[in-house]
Amino acid sequence: MSRETLIDLLYLFSATTFLLALKGLGSPKRARLGNAVAALGMLVAVVATFFKYVDGHPLHHVGLIILGMAIGTVVAVPVARFVQMTAMPQLVAIFNGVGGGAAALVSITEFVHIKSSHPATYVTLEVLLGVLIGTVSFSGSAIAFAKLQELMTGRPVTYPGQQVINAAFGLGALVLIVIILVGSSTLLLWILLALAFVLGIAFVLPIGGADVPVLISLLNSFTGLAVAASGFTLGSNLLIVAGTLVGASGILLTRLMSAAMGRSLANVLFSAFGSVVTASGQGDGADARPVRSGSPQDAAVLLSYASRVVIIPGYGLAVAQAQHVVRELAEILEGRGIEVFFAIHPVAGRMPGHMNVLLAEANVPYEQLKEMDEANSELQTAEVALVVGANDTVNPAAKDDPSSPIYGMPIINADLAENVLFLKRSMRPGFAGIENELLYNPKTTLIFGDAKDTLTKIVAAVKLT
Repeated sequence: MSRETLIDLLYLFSATTFLLALKGLGSPKRARLGNAVAALGMLVAVVATFFKYVDGHPLHHVGLIILGMAIGTVVAVPVARFVQMTAMPQLVAIFNGVGGGAAALVSITEFVHIKSSHPATYVTLEVLLGVLIGTVSFSGSAIAFAKLQELMTGRPVTYPGQQVINAAFGLGALVLIVIILVGSSTLLLWILLALAFVLGIAFVLPIGGADVPVLISLLNSFTGLAVAASGFTLGSNLLIVAGTLVGASGILLTRLMSAAMGRSLANVLFSAFGSVVTASGQGDGADARPVRSGSPQDAAVLLSYASRVVIIPGYGLAVAQAQHVVRELAEILEGRGIEVFFAIHPVAGRMPGHMNVLLAEANVPYEQLKEMDEANSELQTAEVALVVGANDTVNPAAKDDPSSPIYGMPIINADLAENVLFLKRSMRPGFAGIENELLYNPKTTLIFGDAKDTLTKIVAAVKLT
């Protein structure tokens, strides 16, 4: 068997592991294994590449390549190992941006390398698309990171004529690509790079916090497409397969996330949703309608004498780092013969699957995690719904108020439970910036305070009940 045949077989093995990994990532129970399988496939592909001949010559600049890999490892391993779960969305955003930037750099380098040889038009087009998509992904992900890290406002940044200006940037980039295809100008390539960089920023600025999960998924798809373009540029079937898988799965996930919010993708990207905060949401609720509040001890009594409890987590759970305490509470209740399960909304948190990952880290059994549709079918039989850090994803306005901006968004129907315990810092609204009518429901008891602190008190009280 020749060297090239062996390397192609190893690449085929790697591509197969990527497919198996995607299958594994479709289930929380198999997600960790799926991730490990993908890592193994990528390791095999990287090692095989060191032995690949390009145009009859072995790999050049091996020392620099190894140095780059070493620097990346030194940076990435500690960051990934010690990052808090609350910071995972921004970590995903910045890693995604780095991938897009790398794809753009590959395309730029290849353009400079091939332009004197007058390549076929389609080859140049592949390179230019890699530059455009990769750069948009890089700068857009950087802004998404800044929003998530609260280095800038998480609310939409809008100004008059914004959509027209963004459209002009996009059209200008396409016109530049056509001109470069005709003349192969390096100067115009740098102008395209700058225009794509600005376009990525302008594209993300008007997207608010409520839509961040969809944004992350879409940017991930952009990076995949940029990698696929790099694969065509370099003649690498493996990069084409890997990039296409990421691009296609990212687009599919984006559509699913949009559907979970009850909105079209165009509405998510261009409506600046989340920019309006109602007057009652500006303060801490001193002037709001009266609500029924209680203490952790009251919650402990209600939970202890229930037969079925559903826990509905949201981003506030992640912010308070309360996942371990909520798992402890669930274990205590189960030890008393009380059935407990977790209801997971598709867009709870700030990235797809955020709540699943958070609860898996706390060793919550996969069997206890129920997706929205399954959970909703069982909520009528629950005696207590414990809402921890969620807000918009349980807001009845989504199904009852046609004038609400979230009307039509599928929610977890916490109001169907016999009793609702709502853990919340204050009466301020969630990402969507609107009031939650569930707070004023007669069956709802609010317990104000930090989620972790409140849950710790409830656990202590349950032990004494």
